[in-house]
Amino acid sequence: MSELPDPIPAATLVLMRPVAGGPPELLMTERTGQMAFAAGALVFPGGRIDADDHVTAGDSALPLAAARIAAIRETIEETGLAPGIVPAPDAAQVQALRDGILAGRPFAALLAEQGLALALEALTPFARWCPNFRETRRFDTFFFLAEAPAGAPAPAVAEAEAVRAFWASAAEILAEVDAGRAHVIFPTRRNLERLAGFASIADAYRDAARHPVIRITPWVAEVDGAPHVCIPEGIGYPVTSEPLETARRR
Repeated sequence: MSELPDPIPAATLVLMRPVAGGPPELLMTERTGQMAFAAGALVFPGGRIDADDHVTAGDSALPLAAARIAAIRETIEETGLAPGIVPAPDAAQVQALRDGILAGRPFAALLAEQGLALALEALTPFARWCPNFRETRRFDTFFFLAEAPAGAPAPAVAEAEAVRAFWASAAEILAEVDAGRAHVIFPTRRNLERLAGFASIADAYRDAARHPVIRITPWVAEVDGAPHVCIPEGIGYPVTSEPLETARRR
């Protein structure tokens, strides 16, 4: 059998907004059916950590600075929302950032032109996943939590990558998946199950503080006489195994 490809460093942002009288809603995108990875799946905004993200991070002493920058940059590019930036940019500034990112310009230069700065501490490390499935692309992905900027506009997708972006609670997203109206990949499902247990954004941050971020690489083991894809116990996830037949795509 061929060896697994080296994992690509990546970052993802779980952007949350409060809902009066209910659990927080999460920002999700639905990928186009033509994507090489997770085609048609519901995902959190994110993507690979580029060399420019390390340049932008400079000598920052904050852990995972380049990964946090990648999560912010990808969220702007994919949804038109700009968390982790101060002062809060207006619509014209966000559009300028997005246009510049899509044109491949250095992120630090784009921020400087708009008189903006990064507030990387607004992103809280939540998880790290590096599956070993034999996919075309394999990612080593840091997941971060952040609260959506107050008064943020409706998300607007980058049409080359997604067909829609929307807000919904974790429970609502899981219900859509279980009803067969949407699908997610294994790490997304496990994170949605974890997020569904939080009644508030504060709950999510408290949970993140309780559990160290370790790299999760699922494995296959027999559970109740059938092969299951498993993850470690005791790291915050309420479901730690799923039958192999449904784990690859749901």
